[in-house]
Amino acid sequence: MVVEEITEGVKNISVAGDAAASGGAAGGEGQKRGGGGGSSNRIQVSNTKKYMQQHGDVELSALGMAIATVVTVAEILKNNGFAVEKKIRTSTVEINDESRGRPFQKAKIEIVLGKSDKFDELMAAAAEERGEVEDGEEHA
Repeated sequence: MVVEEITEGVKNISVAGDAAASGGAAGGEGQKRGGGGGSSNRIQVSNTKKYMQQHGDVELSALGMAIATVVTVAEILKNNGFAVEKKIRTSTVEINDESRGRPFQKAKIEIVLGKSDKFDELMAAAAEERGEVEDGEEHA
């Protein structure tokens, strides 16, 4: 039962862009889901940076057990200088679970991050370390 709840929590991780930037409704278009496992945070951080590169702001949201992962991803981005925290919202949502026979409350968190002033510089440096060439540049 605990493993099922953890799996459900990890499946509930989502990355949603700013509705105005992505052209979709909040929580709709532009959502991505993370998987479980040890490299989950690294993958989620990478996907979030790519999304921020294209759209600017990003909203990370999670339910239940997945909250720790979303907070970790946000802290990694902030501590490495990629993001600045714009807003944090917490709430509870009612989940209807037929196996329990009644609705129950789950914690929810939404963290809005924006690009830091150094974001583009840090992304360019990371691309250079990997040997990638930015659009419009040529190898010497």
